[in-house]
Amino acid sequence: MAKNYTRSPDMLKFPLFMANDHPELEAEQAHIDTVFDALEKTREDALGLKKMVEVGAGGTNQARWEREVFYENILNRLKDLDQGERSLVFGRIDQDEENGGESYHIGRLGVSDSEQNVLVVDWRAPIAEAFYRATGRQTLGLARRRHFTSRGRELLGIEDEFFGDAAGQATVLVNGRELQGEGALIAALEENRSGQLGDIIGTIQAEQDEIIRSGMKGILVVQGGPGTGKTVVALHRAAYLLYEHRFPLDSQGVLVVGPNRLFLGYIEQVLPSLGEAGVELSVLADLVSGVRVKGRDEPLAAKVKGDLRMVDLLARAVRDRQRVLQADAVIDMGARRLRLAAGVTERIVKQARSRYRDHNAARKFVEQEIYQELSLIHPDRKHVDTIREQLESTEQMKELFGSMWPILSPAQLLHDLYGSKALLRSAAKGSLGEEELESLYRPWQEDKDASRVLWRVEDVPVLDEAWELLGPIPKNKDTDYIRTYGHIVVDEAQDLSPLQLRMLTRRSLNGSMTIVGDIGQSTGVWAHNDWQEILEHLPDKQNSFRELTIGYRIPQSLMAVAGNVLAHAAPQVTAPTSVRSGGAEPEVIAVAEPELVGAIVDRARTAEQDGTSGNIAVITPSSLYEAILNEFDLQGVQVGRGLKDGLESSITVVPVHLVKGLEVDVSIVVEPQAMVDEEFQGSRSLYVALTRSTKQLTIVHAQDLPAFMGLS
Repeated sequence: MAKNYTRSPDMLKFPLFMANDHPELEAEQAHIDTVFDALEKTREDALGLKKMVEVGAGGTNQARWEREVFYENILNRLKDLDQGERSLVFGRIDQDEENGGESYHIGRLGVSDSEQNVLVVDWRAPIAEAFYRATGRQTLGLARRRHFTSRGRELLGIEDEFFGDAAGQATVLVNGRELQGEGALIAALEENRSGQLGDIIGTIQAEQDEIIRSGMKGILVVQGGPGTGKTVVALHRAAYLLYEHRFPLDSQGVLVVGPNRLFLGYIEQVLPSLGEAGVELSVLADLVSGVRVKGRDEPLAAKVKGDLRMVDLLARAVRDRQRVLQADAVIDMGARRLRLAAGVTERIVKQARSRYRDHNAARKFVEQEIYQELSLIHPDRKHVDTIREQLESTEQMKELFGSMWPILSPAQLLHDLYGSKALLRSAAKGSLGEEELESLYRPWQEDKDASRVLWRVEDVPVLDEAWELLGPIPKNKDTDYIRTYGHIVVDEAQDLSPLQLRMLTRRSLNGSMTIVGDIGQSTGVWAHNDWQEILEHLPDKQNSFRELTIGYRIPQSLMAVAGNVLAHAAPQVTAPTSVRSGGAEPEVIAVAEPELVGAIVDRARTAEQDGTSGNIAVITPSSLYEAILNEFDLQGVQVGRGLKDGLESSITVVPVHLVKGLEVDVSIVVEPQAMVDEEFQGSRSLYVALTRSTKQLTIVHAQDLPAFMGLS
């Protein structure tokens, strides 16, 4: 795969200076020291305020509330100021004389000295935009841009770019775009991975910055191939929007939704590193309270449970629980017996359906109408409240209302529905085939306590859809509600079903979303072929589309093999162009079947013992996951289990269906043909597996490799 590189004559780029080479190193180091000293002084001042407003028991409720708010603000400020070992200052811009000739240091957060002189400008501030956007053709008023390479407060190197009259030649163009801070960028890309996604705050490129600083209204769709930085761009966009729209987003909330918990663990430090610790990270299952979720459904059931036909099926299932009495009911009131006509209940049910959107909210109306009818037919014409008081605690009335119009939780509705083929057929009304209906059936558990049911991942949007029809249980109205957010970021959105997308739409307060993914990595049962299929189920607001075309993570040598697979798996998608030329060629190890797991362990141990490899992922078909883990145990090699340990170990074994969105230094891809055979979108899953590595790729196989890989 050839790189679309040319040279621009408009900007002279000096190479990265080592720490003792740059003439301004000492001056810049002194400025960084001043910044850290000022930051420490601010932290000490905040700690002093914290001690002054320790929340106590005295004073009025209003005074205590005000102290609590002030106290929380101070704690949040202290979190912002805690930068740990992160580089606080990562660059500087010098304006040309025509634009004032001022210099500004750009950093992770804004810092001023005791006299309110600005020492560092927050990277999200408008003036910092030129640091990320200026090019030789559009200088944005800059004479020079400077990139720092740092570790904590220690300055290691400086890279300068000059614009205008000082510019000479030699800047790299990729897909028609200039790379800025090339030395710092490549240095960052070649560092070993830590097992958690890092921020790109100092090396954001222009095409990424344009997305990050996009307006908040409507839905922004970001298509990006492997290694283009779409995930980290989306997270930086969340941080930028919180800076730009602090009010109202602080109160409305920002939600980031990921595909699985392994992915959430991988990205969880990015936003705190940018000073935004209040953003909520979740998987879809976290958004439905009171249910336990484990495991996934078989493909057919997963397909059906994500289908829009389930909306009507559930509506009919709820309607089936709103029952007219089939015969008159005799109500025992001690010395009196009242006959409640079945025809009366038909009228009441019909009225309740027409007047109330939520099933549970209509229960009170049904009760009131029944008691009203009984008061009218009582010989003594007793007041309706008297009738209610006398009857509401009786088992007879509880059974009557439970039969006519039961109070239902989503779990109760689905537990009853899934456990009865008769109820399923009645609700489906011919919209599902027999095999599809059978895929939904699951026998009732013995105690029929729906709160103890262990649900599948694919049940979550169905439960949410059921809540939409049922509404909260009356006694839980204060806690049983759907939380909405001012902005929602959805990563790996290309696999979401229509019901999952409807679930996200319910949580959007105003239709503001960032939707991120790669159609080429769409691997689930609801794999989409274009973004329009996804947008159809999201808020119909002002939508825009952006594409990241430059790959930063994957060396060209590895992307070439992945590109062969992409051309077969998703020919409508263009592979990203890698900025990292060369790189080690993929290693292919063919073994006999009995030697497969042993060869995998040997290769992983060799990579670990190398000492320079960084973190290693063994990416395996699901069918081989346990066997490979067992072999590592037998040989006494400590490894992480991707299903529960994340990427914290030097070697981690991860099934291919969980590896999407992750990056590692070394990947060992096991048995490509098995991945193709086992996964629902097998060739796309293989493409995902081949695009996780930043340095080395090894393919270990006993079966023949798929011909479309171009390696046989």
